[in-house]
Amino acid sequence: MSDYRTPLDDIRLTLDAITNISSICDLPGYEHVDPETIDGMLDELGRFVAEVIGPVDRVGDQEGCSVEDGVVTMPEEFQSAWDQFVEAGWSSISQDPDYGGGGFPGAIQTVMTEMLGAASRSWSMGPMLTVGAIDAIHSFGTEELKETYLPKMVANQWSGTMNLTEPQAGSDVGALTSKAVPQEDGSWRIFGTKIFITYGEHELAENIIQLVLARTPDSPPGTKGISLFIVPKYIVNEDGSLGDRNDYKCLSVEHKLGLHASPTCVLSYGESGEGAIGYLLGEEHQGMRCMFKMMNNARLGVGVEGLAVAERALQLASDYAQDRRQGRAVGSPAGEQSLIIDHADVRRMLLTMRAYTDAMRGVLYLTSAYLDIANRHSDADTAQDASDRAELLTPISKGWCTDVGCEMTSLGIQVHGGYGYIEETGAAQHFRDARISPIYEGTNGIQAIDLVGRKVPMKNGAVIKELLNEIQQFSQGLDGSSEEFVSIKKNLEEALVATEEATDWIFARGAENPNDVMAGATPYLKMLGQLVGGWLLARQAVFAEEQVKNGSDKFDTEYLNSKIITARFYAEQLLPIAGSQLNAVTAGSSDLYAVQAEGFSV
Repeated sequence: MSDYRTPLDDIRLTLDAITNISSICDLPGYEHVDPETIDGMLDELGRFVAEVIGPVDRVGDQEGCSVEDGVVTMPEEFQSAWDQFVEAGWSSISQDPDYGGGGFPGAIQTVMTEMLGAASRSWSMGPMLTVGAIDAIHSFGTEELKETYLPKMVANQWSGTMNLTEPQAGSDVGALTSKAVPQEDGSWRIFGTKIFITYGEHELAENIIQLVLARTPDSPPGTKGISLFIVPKYIVNEDGSLGDRNDYKCLSVEHKLGLHASPTCVLSYGESGEGAIGYLLGEEHQGMRCMFKMMNNARLGVGVEGLAVAERALQLASDYAQDRRQGRAVGSPAGEQSLIIDHADVRRMLLTMRAYTDAMRGVLYLTSAYLDIANRHSDADTAQDASDRAELLTPISKGWCTDVGCEMTSLGIQVHGGYGYIEETGAAQHFRDARISPIYEGTNGIQAIDLVGRKVPMKNGAVIKELLNEIQQFSQGLDGSSEEFVSIKKNLEEALVATEEATDWIFARGAENPNDVMAGATPYLKMLGQLVGGWLLARQAVFAEEQVKNGSDKFDTEYLNSKIITARFYAEQLLPIAGSQLNAVTAGSSDLYAVQAEGFSV
């Protein structure tokens, strides 16, 4: 099993070619950041992650975590890595300087999330959820709440969580029954049980700040009656010191397929009968609005998990293919076993993994860049357009990237052959770790329904049409390009035509029979993801060709040429998948309901 290596060239190329990081640095509030500073920071961060976080991954998978009398025990190596992460200050890199942050663009937070997740998915879950909790408190908290909680959370001395669902609710958050009772001093007492709480209990940080959804007295039913509360593990005194343990307890940690060292907790609030002390975040009955701030952050972060695990699986598979000898490749000397990387089918699998990993990185970094523009641009219309584009791309970032991440970790096992199915190689761990991501933060079916039900119809379809028009204009701009781009242009245009037809069908059918549109939602998400991924790889290839022509002092020529090849491979062999989804998108729902429920079982 090989060690994780930070793909700095791939990260830098995507930042330059897709996000245009230099223009992001020019946004208001980022005056202290420039591409050279980011380059130096990436070197140091990459080294830290590879040396400190990477080695704990295998330990976490083998040792896992456990709970006894409410106390969760994790591998000792996790604590050491956490302490070093806090001491180095990496958690604060993209946070608000007013609360101790470094003020770097959010796109750089996405880069760090990728690095941490690729090095150790289980370990990285704690810092990732904390970032989302910080966003929610920063957006909706009073100044007193922000001053109380953000500095320690920004420093990762305190971690954060999101407490949404309950045993009877699942994805239907509106069915939750946890209650919040008002107190005379303005605080609330929280009672109820929450499940699937990632890093809901642990000893790595000094305090855990739970963000808990609950119902206040006489609240209306459904999601309209939900409020959001800050519930700290330890009550924070007026001088900032930690006081009494709050009234909640970890009842159990789940035994999971993967992410063995990431504690997924069942938390019971009000165990002693007094209720856990909580503080209202935002306005009463506006809990879902507040939580969606954190959830959208988490959806992007979970999408990055799909990229991260694919990158790790690719590195492992590539190293194995360059070491393992088996069979005789075409043209090899008789009597000698060839490296399996010399076999055409293994090359196909590895290049598929490479192409999808590059495409996912482009989608996720671009979404992050749009969020930076939305948050910082001085022109209101430009900021709104970027916000709309980020909203449109979020279901793709989460849904498509996590689905592809699972496929690529499975393909990584295939490269290993029989040894991939054996735990010692490490390939199986990445497959197991990846499988939860299409379920986290709203299943990918929910992401697809959100895409066709809310995102595609935004502004009467103007947002999706502007994206498709931009892809069309880019494709037209390839006229007269070198031979390298002929098949890229052809396949991009064919995929675009199919996607436009599917999009028109969604608009035409949506009002007449919404269930038909819901039935085609998942194929449509896959179609749009394939298209956007191919477009961004083509953009990267154009950038790479320009760098070769102009003589790049940042990237090696052979490396740049490999990116053109990768984009062409994707266009010819993977982008046609977009067109193949058209019939599935437009098939309607009649067959889905033609079989009686009893007919699905023997």
